[in-house]
Amino acid sequence: MTTATATQTRKFAVGRYATVVTRVLTGLLFATTGLNGFLLFMPAPDPSTMAPEGVAFSAALCATGYMLQLASGVQLVAGLLLIVGRFVPLALAMLAPMVVNIFLFHVFLEPSGIVIALLVVAAEIGLAWAYRDKFRPMLKA
Repeated sequence: MTTATATQTRKFAVGRYATVVTRVLTGLLFATTGLNGFLLFMPAPDPSTMAPEGVAFSAALCATGYMLQLASGVQLVAGLLLIVGRFVPLALAMLAPMVVNIFLFHVFLEPSGIVIALLVVAAEIGLAWAYRDKFRPMLKA
């Protein structure tokens, strides 16, 4: 094996491990937050520390009677799929609208969580890039 081939093999292995770690961590994040939507084991943020627009948006979602449960269910299922590594492209497609909403919520309504939102966006984009071959057929005209 030449030095160039060994270096290329190492880069591939590092990239593969980075993808697996990102996939599992993202899955754990979404599975935990999705489960929290049903069991409420994490403390809710204090509304007095949040922007009024963010509180109003969250209250509106809660007032629908179904939206938070739907979002929590999608997060839980997609998170579990990411953790076990099955149907990963489907899980990423399920989470894409949630990730966009998380990002826009923190950009426009509640800037305090923008760092986490950016990390979630980066993880989603990185995983979508890693699984880009699986998305190609879906994007054909």
